Amino acid sequence: MLTYPQIDPVAIAVGPVQVHWYGLSYLVGLGFAWWLAVRRTSQPWSVLKREQVDDMIFYSALGVVLGGRLGYSLFYGGDRLVQDPTWILRVWEGGMSFHGGALGVILANFLYARSQRIDFGGLMDFVAPLVPVGLGLGRLGNFIGQELWGRPTTVPWAMVFPADKLQLTRHPSQLYQFALEGVLLFCLLYWFSSKKRPRLTICGLGLLGYGVVRFMVEFTRQPDGHIGFDAFGWMTRGQLLSLPMIALGIYLIVSGYRKQRAAAH
Repeated sequence: MLTYPQIDPVAIAVGPVQVHWYGLSYLVGLGFAWWLAVRRTSQPWSVLKREQVDDMIFYSALGVVLGGRLGYSLFYGGDRLVQDPTWILRVWEGGMSFHGGALGVILANFLYARSQRIDFGGLMDFVAPLVPVGLGLGRLGNFIGQELWGRPTTVPWAMVFPADKLQLTRHPSQLYQFALEGVLLFCLLYWFSSKKRPRLTICGLGLLGYGVVRFMVEFTRQPDGHIGFDAFGWMTRGQLLSLPMIALGIYLIVSGYRKQRAAAH
């Protein structure tokens, strides 16, 4: 068994103002996305110019925050939202959904692409590799904040989270997600997007990769207490939400390469 490292979840405190590691992870993730986007505008296949990156990142940040909060409220807090609609505004109480954030980013970039007359498919291919690092950092923030821990287990690397009232040895599932959603998915998308690919296949790989990884890690992650298992006595809400991502990702990749082959003939 490993010992959980005692890390103060508050990264910076100035008087009554506190900045948590989880919130800081969003800022660092957006900063990295901006830096990588600026670098990639020099690629001949880039649909964005350097001067458009700042606005794209701003639109995406709004999509992440608004979509993530709205998605969590609808996907995970439906009953609470019905009882108290103002709860959706109390972001300081926690609660963000990746699936909602992903939908928010897609919608935000759709609106941005229309306003700038940019090809939406090309823009989504540009954006996809920018996402995983922020995801990975967010999972580290969850680990430090002792949120979204794993199911009880006896594996040698299990640990007891001090905030767990049951004091059970659990999977550090946040670290699994950091490694798979953050590091592995970034490396895969960075490599795949290093040269021109059929339209929407990079985005498709991002959807497929995240969906598969999230579906797998959910087997080690403790289901939300107020939801439990959704289907068949073993499937979680996160797994159900990942299935459409997997299906859409496969469709985009297959259709993209089919169109490329058809155009070649």
